Amino acid sequence: MNAKESNPADSADSVPKLGPLPDHIAIIMDGNGRWAQSRGMPRIEGHRRGVDTVRMVSETCTELGIEALTLYCLSSENWKRPQQELDFLMELLERYLVEERPLIMEQQLRLQVIGRRDRLPDSVIKEMNETIRLSAGNPGTKLVLAIDYGGRDEITRAAKQLCDDVQAGRLGRDEIDEQAINDRLYTHNLPDVDLMIRTGGEMRVSNFLLWQLSYAELWVTETCWPEFPRSELERAIENFRSRDRRFGGLSVGQ
Repeated sequence: MNAKESNPADSADSVPKLGPLPDHIAIIMDGNGRWAQSRGMPRIEGHRRGVDTVRMVSETCTELGIEALTLYCLSSENWKRPQQELDFLMELLERYLVEERPLIMEQQLRLQVIGRRDRLPDSVIKEMNETIRLSAGNPGTKLVLAIDYGGRDEITRAAKQLCDDVQAGRLGRDEIDEQAINDRLYTHNLPDVDLMIRTGGEMRVSNFLLWQLSYAELWVTETCWPEFPRSELERAIENFRSRDRRFGGLSVGQ
């Protein structure tokens, strides 16, 4: 065989085998305000443009058959932002829940919201509940919006529920295990996060799904959320599929 020739079988073996798609993708949608300000626009314009990216990402996950997509919309710490920006975010959220409702139904998405509700406007909760109700029977991707959400707060609430259940005799102390905690989280009906994407370049998880991210693969991009393209989402998923996920063990053959 000529040195420049190659065996087709060898070439096939050299192509990396891709693993399965992630069951659950979580995204920290960062960089909206910075993107707008760098273009001489008010911060709120970045949030407005970001809605288009939400639409693209949910459509892509639906096409790929991803089981769950969780988007970090508003953290429990975001209430420290200027009131004008918060008012706009609430207005934008309410508008999204109404205007995107036909698309949610068309794509068979199932809306779920995690986080506190006691600080949200009644009008937002009304539209939220209506979209959740209408989409409850949809068989497609679970679209999970994390609104007024904090990972530490979620775990604290789960711990209080465990205490209540032990005191009421519904649960024994020795029955408290990882599954018991998981069952009391907002995400009890979802698989753990497989792939966490953060836009905007910051290298932190920002109190997002702390329990659920335990073995997630991370993908951080400098691209801000309003400009995050489908091609980069697909690249993140392909990169995830190429990784050797050992969950604390060893790879085959090691």
